[in-house]
Amino acid sequence: MLNPDDSNMAANAICHAAAMAQESIQHATQCYTASHVIYKPKLFVDGNKWCALLGDNLQSGVCGFGASPHEAMMAFDKAWYEPLPDNAI
Repeated sequence: MLNPDDSNMAANAICHAAAMAQESIQHATQCYTASHVIYKPKLFVDGNKWCALLGDNLQSGVCGFGASPHEAMMAFDKAWYEPLPDNAI
């Protein structure tokens, strides 16, 4: 049988492990719900940048540019939530 101090330490360790597991699950869920994961834009080199493009071209599609594929995908995710400019309608 554990003494009260050891029992408290064990309970705290279990609570900490559960909180860490919850955080890991939340992070994994966010990764799978990112716009670039769901919509899978084309990734290619355009000049000296990587481009992530969903659509037929840069004018009518959604795109993001970056120095690396990761930066291009993060820029795509940001662009996904940008509204059209007022003069585009």
